[in-house]
Amino acid sequence: MNLPDYVEARKRTKQKLAIEHYSNDVKEIGKGKTYHIKTYGCQMNEHDSENIKAMLEELGFTNNDDYLTSDLVLLNTCSIRENAHNKAFGMLGRLKHLKEKNPNLIVGLCGCMAQEEGVVKEILEKYKWVNFVFGTHNLHRLPYILKEAVEKNTSEIEVFSKEGNIVEGIPVKRDSKYKAFVNIIYGCDKFCTYCIVPFTRGGQRSRLKEDIIKEVEGLVKDGYMEVTLLGQNVNAYGKDLDLGYGMEELLEEVSKTNIPRIRFVTSHPWDFTDKMIEVISKYKNIMPAIHLPVQSGSNRILKLMGRRYTKEDYLTLFNKMKERIPNVSISTDIIVGFPGETEEDFLETLDLVNKCKFDNAFTFIYSKRENTAAARLQDDTSEEEKEERLYRLNEVVNKYFLENNQKLVGKVVPVLVEGVSDKKNELYGYTDTNKLINFMGAESYIGKIVNVKITSAKTWSLDGELDEG
Repeated sequence: MNLPDYVEARKRTKQKLAIEHYSNDVKEIGKGKTYHIKTYGCQMNEHDSENIKAMLEELGFTNNDDYLTSDLVLLNTCSIRENAHNKAFGMLGRLKHLKEKNPNLIVGLCGCMAQEEGVVKEILEKYKWVNFVFGTHNLHRLPYILKEAVEKNTSEIEVFSKEGNIVEGIPVKRDSKYKAFVNIIYGCDKFCTYCIVPFTRGGQRSRLKEDIIKEVEGLVKDGYMEVTLLGQNVNAYGKDLDLGYGMEELLEEVSKTNIPRIRFVTSHPWDFTDKMIEVISKYKNIMPAIHLPVQSGSNRILKLMGRRYTKEDYLTLFNKMKERIPNVSISTDIIVGFPGETEEDFLETLDLVNKCKFDNAFTFIYSKRENTAAARLQDDTSEEEKEERLYRLNEVVNKYFLENNQKLVGKVVPVLVEGVSDKKNELYGYTDTNKLINFMGAESYIGKIVNVKITSAKTWSLDGELDEG
C-alpha cells in the first residue's frame, strides 16, 4: 500500500527526467465484463480517461454507457474545487448501494483526488469496500493494480507522491475521430496559493519534442482535423529540459505537420512570450483562440494568490494579443471571494473585465483546498456576499459574451463540424475562435471544415447557415 504524502509531493529537485515506456503482460482479466468511466475535471482528465479506456479494453473489458449495469466502475476525479469533490463522493455513495446488491462489482477511484491525503484517509475509514485507488503518476500501472485487486479481493491503494516521470506509449482510445488531445507537459511548479495541482500532478516535466511531433503526425495520417496541446501550464513547455526549445518552437513545428487546426490549454500569463504571439499570428492553422486565466483584477489579491504578475502586466499582454493576432478571441478564469477580498478588490476585477470584454470566462467562488497556502488565510467574507459578487460578475461577463457574438452576425467563419445537436437536429461545430455554432446541413459534413454564415447570436452560441458561395 502506497499512500499520498504532501511533503514528498511538494519537493522539486533538479534530477534528470526519466522516460518510461508502457508495457503490459496482464491479459483477459476483463473478458466478458463491462466497464464504465465517470470523468470529472479538465481536458487532461478527459485524455487520461481515453488512456484508461484503451488499457481496460486491452484487458478484455467492453465499454458500457450505463454504470448501473457495469461490472467495473472507475471514477477519474478532479480536486480543483470542492464541488468536484462532492460529486465524486456522492457517486461513491450511489455505488455503495450497488455493491451491496452486487458484491462482484469492482469499484475504483483515480485522478487528482487520489493524490490527496484527506481523500485517501476518508476512503480507508468510510469506503473500505472500494477495490482500488491509484494516482496520477501511475496511470500506466492500471492493469497490474486491477489484477491485484481482483485476485486478492482486497482494497489496493497505490499512490505515488513525487515529481513524476514521463511514460510513453500508453494506448489511447480517443473519444472523437476528428479532434484529439496531446499531452506536451505534465505538472506545475507555480504553486499559486489557492491551487492543489502542483501537489496532485507533480513537477513540471515536458515530453520530448520528437515524441510529440510523432504523435501529431500519426493523427494527421489518421485524418484528424484538430489537435489540442495540453498542460497544466502549457506555455512553460521545454523550460525543464533546458534545451533552448520552448513552446514557441513547438507550436511552429506542430504547425508544419499541416494538421488543419491547433489549439492549446492552459496558459499562465507569466510564461506567455512575444515570440509565442508572433508564431500564433504567423500560422493560419494555429487557432486565434487563447485561454488566459487572470483570476483577479486586484493587484493585492493577485499577490496573495501568488500569481506573479500585476493587473497592468496582464492588460499589457492582453492588448498585445488583440493588436497582433488577427481576429483573436480571449477567454479567462476568474475567482471571487478569495480570502481577504474586499468590495474594492472585487470592483477592480469588474474594472478589468470591462476593459478586456472577454469572449468567454469561467467564473468561480473561491474553494478552499487542503494543504494550500490560501487555506491558512483568514476568510471573513460570508458565503452570501461571495455568491452576490459572483452574480454581479456573471451579469457583466455575459453582457460581453453576447456583444462579441453579435459582432459576428453576417460574417462567414470556418467551422469544424462535430456532430448533430440533440436538441434541434441541426449540425453543430466550433468556429476558429472556439465559438459553438448550430446550422442545418447534411451529416456528410461531419468531420469537415466548412464555411458558415452567422445569422443570429445568443450569449452562449451562434446560429448560421452553410455558405456555399
